[in-house]
Amino acid sequence: MIEFLIDHYLWIKALHIISVIAWMAGLLYLPRLFVYHCSAKIGSELSAKLKIMERRLMVAIMEPARISSLVFGLLLLVRYSWEELLTLWVFIKLICVIGLFVIHDLFRKWQKNFETDTNIHQDKFFRILNEVPTLLMILIVIFVVVKPT
Repeated sequence: MIEFLIDHYLWIKALHIISVIAWMAGLLYLPRLFVYHCSAKIGSELSAKLKIMERRLMVAIMEPARISSLVFGLLLLVRYSWEELLTLWVFIKLICVIGLFVIHDLFRKWQKNFETDTNIHQDKFFRILNEVPTLLMILIVIFVVVKPT
């Protein structure tokens, strides 16, 4: 099995990158939908449309992309030794990835709140939160490419 993973490393890496791009697209777009949803009247046509968009984005794109990012990411680890995995850049990258999982779960919670008309946050809250996935993505890319130690 390990030999198969090593032989297909580049395919796994490509699928991981594709998954991460899809997941990040959702993490960057969903809070923008929340911003628009904050200004929509409860029960309005716009609110109903945004609920559908938010749910489909979360269920059809973000959840599968998050799972596939995790699976392909874990498969990529087979190529590395324990010594390589215990470096500072891997640790910081993993902290940032955990941050993406946490923000994803929070977005899911807030999506459910909008779905049940129980949102308590203002648009400014979601405008600020929209930057969190971007900052985490920047840190992850820097630590993966530059590997500062």
